[in-house]
Amino acid sequence: MRWKTLDDMEMGGKTVLVRVDINVPVQDGRVSDDTRIQRIVPTIRDILAKGGKPVLLAHFGRPKGKPVPEMSLRVTLPALEAALGRPVTFVETPSRAGLDALPADAVVLVENTRFTPMEEANDPQMAQFLAGLGDIYCNDAFSAAHRAHASTEGVARLLPSCAGRLMAAELAALEAALGRPTRPVVAVVGGAKISTKLDLLANLTRKVDQLIIGGGMANTFLAAQGHGVGTSLCEHDLAET
Repeated sequence: MRWKTLDDMEMGGKTVLVRVDINVPVQDGRVSDDTRIQRIVPTIRDILAKGGKPVLLAHFGRPKGKPVPEMSLRVTLPALEAALGRPVTFVETPSRAGLDALPADAVVLVENTRFTPMEEANDPQMAQFLAGLGDIYCNDAFSAAHRAHASTEGVARLLPSCAGRLMAAELAALEAALGRPTRPVVAVVGGAKISTKLDLLANLTRKVDQLIIGGGMANTFLAAQGHGVGTSLCEHDLAET
């Protein structure tokens, strides 16, 4: 499998929309684990080195399509700036004119993409709006790539697109594990909800020798088997599935 990476793109003087996953844990108003932020640093630095202006698109929490002050991405700014060693400009309502007015080497973080229902609905109008903000689209959010949202799937159809460093590494690992693997192959899948991963799991069952379910998803399987899960996170409506 061949996919385009940052090395395939000419970025000099261009605005690069970068979908990242910085849905990090926060405690007492501060990021308590910056692992996801640290993992996107190579992509951002490489875009800057190639003369591009990275504009970060990300979600935070589950605001259900409306602005929720407690789920603003502004809380991640200090950790982002510390990881990059440079200022990051936070923009609540982006415009192409506003982005163009910023210095060529600016790093920009746009407010939570899920503050509108158009994001999770993969609304073409939102995808068009996002595409109008940049010249190139780079997806570096592997952990959000299974969702067809405006900032993951919709905009990718409208701009020259590539995988970021983290995404490329994850895709290469998947290809090595599932393309021509050395058996036995075991897949470990976690997460909160199984409803968003049904197609993924069905695909994996045809490719792996063992499938281990962890995280909150495991509760749904346990409940379907008749085990009590109390008040733990569980999608009881999927028991039959």
